[in-house]
Amino acid sequence: MDFNLNEEQQMLADTVQRMVRDQYSFEKREAYYKSSDGFSPAFWQQLSELGITSVPVGADYEGFGGTGVENMLVMTELGRGLCLESFLHSQIYAAGLVEQLGSGEQRRSLLPKVAAGEWRLAVADEEPGSHYDPESIACTAIPCDRGWRLEGSKRVVIGGDSAKFILVSAKIQDTDGVSVFLIDPEADGVTLQSYPCIDGPRACDLALNGVYVECDDLLGAPGKAAPALIYQRGRAGAAQCAEALGSMEEAFRLTLDYLKTRQQFGAPIGRFQSLQHRMADIRGELELARSMVILAACVADDQASDERSRQLAAAKFVVARASQFIAEQAIQLHGGIGMTWEYSLAHHAKRLVMLTHQFGDDDFHLAQYSALLDLPRQVA
Repeated sequence: MDFNLNEEQQMLADTVQRMVRDQYSFEKREAYYKSSDGFSPAFWQQLSELGITSVPVGADYEGFGGTGVENMLVMTELGRGLCLESFLHSQIYAAGLVEQLGSGEQRRSLLPKVAAGEWRLAVADEEPGSHYDPESIACTAIPCDRGWRLEGSKRVVIGGDSAKFILVSAKIQDTDGVSVFLIDPEADGVTLQSYPCIDGPRACDLALNGVYVECDDLLGAPGKAAPALIYQRGRAGAAQCAEALGSMEEAFRLTLDYLKTRQQFGAPIGRFQSLQHRMADIRGELELARSMVILAACVADDQASDERSRQLAAAKFVVARASQFIAEQAIQLHGGIGMTWEYSLAHHAKRLVMLTHQFGDDDFHLAQYSALLDLPRQVA
């Protein structure tokens, strides 16, 4: 199999890498984090002007029509720079839901604006106790004369405080089917509690108290959204693996540079054999994770199947374990300075640990993989 990038893919990777390197230094990131927006609107504008925000959106809606490979290239570089913008949750996850579930009119009205970077979207599909299951929700949609009335709460909605619209999952009253509704964050009955996550990006908790939405704000058929949520979470999970890869690569580089420069007993500590062995272990985990990221990118846009789900679960498990291992080893090899807030490695370590808990942690995906194994029947 040919793993080389074609000319367009290489240009895309180089463009994003150059933008992040030139416009997203660690010092600038800290300033963006402390700002009222919690990210850089100017950097987002640059992404949109260069067409990066259009990469995951279909070509029929003024997007680039990129595949999982193009998403991987973008997210790897954004992860390397610890970028705070909610690219994954808006352009990949939310836009993917609109493209899969939305009517023709909904797609035509929303996706060109999203592709152009004018509007950002967010997805509210997590609730206390849901434990990564998009169907385990208590938020309720009650039919009424005006359309639907939403009651319930959502947590950790990444990018929700800066989104034009939020996609909210809810169950129709007295049914088990899951639906997705498009709501305006400024609508009556919507309460947002915004906060910065420990690893940088901003999120919000969402309270819905008698929020009325029109019939046209339902995405897809009532109670039929669960397969789309599961499918798009798979695409988002594959892109998130790429984001983690970029962060792991940068953590490895920082650690290697430190071992080459830190002096002890008159020599760089990188000459000590025991530390060389530990760096070899980190490199091995990094290369294994890279292979699984490529696998996830290649199958992310395949049709829904047990095989696709199994491969994505395996990738998320391997990348989550590698993320935690590399974060811990990098901190230990640095010593106390590795946990210093003014040093970028500490932020990469936090980001890597938090990424292992989004869209399912390693235990969740190991259980998913085990459940999907096609074990041969034992012959008596």
